[in-house]
Amino acid sequence: MKITVGIPDANRAEVAALYWEAFGEKLGFVMGPKYRALVFITQVLRSDHGICAHDLNGRLLGVAGFKTHHGALVSGSFTDLRRVYGYVGAAVRMGLLSALERDTDNDRFLMDGIFVAPEYRGRGVGTALLNAITAEAKTRGYRQVRLDVIDTNPRARALYLHQGFVEMQTHKLGLWRHVFGFNAATTMVRDIYPDPISTPAAKTKAPPRTT
Repeated sequence: MKITVGIPDANRAEVAALYWEAFGEKLGFVMGPKYRALVFITQVLRSDHGICAHDLNGRLLGVAGFKTHHGALVSGSFTDLRRVYGYVGAAVRMGLLSALERDTDNDRFLMDGIFVAPEYRGRGVGTALLNAITAEAKTRGYRQVRLDVIDTNPRARALYLHQGFVEMQTHKLGLWRHVFGFNAATTMVRDIYPDPISTPAAKTKAPPRTT
């Protein structure tokens, strides 16, 4: 398996299709129909905000996106939306998508979606991408990785817990659940630099020095 930061131009359409396969159930009501959604995603996809996993033959296995102050893997402006959905469609979608918006912060590197090709799930691709996100966060000087997982995705939650992520708080959508198809999202974080005070070795008292 080969992990690279950045999305090759040759993979843009495939990444868009995998993204929709993973998140279409959540975004379908807002971003549909599917053919328009794929056009939009392909156009706004930021290649510098994604990490790819390929097999040794160059087949795309999965992608992890991240968000910074400069953008996200899939975002786009009102102009981008209008180009695909028209003025009214763009205005409606911009308002609805604002309910899912997550702010970046200075202390935690925000992972903004992870998705693996269906035939490669359960083969360690997700774990490899999580480790790559953590490595990228460390390179950028962050101390923690942050993500959100929805309540209708217990498989992803189990993976994150197994990889050392800790649940921090849960946000309920309220009436928005009828739009997006899930009830709540839980914020989870993983330390990049574990606190030495909390490690077993640090808690063990050193023997008194003798002279």
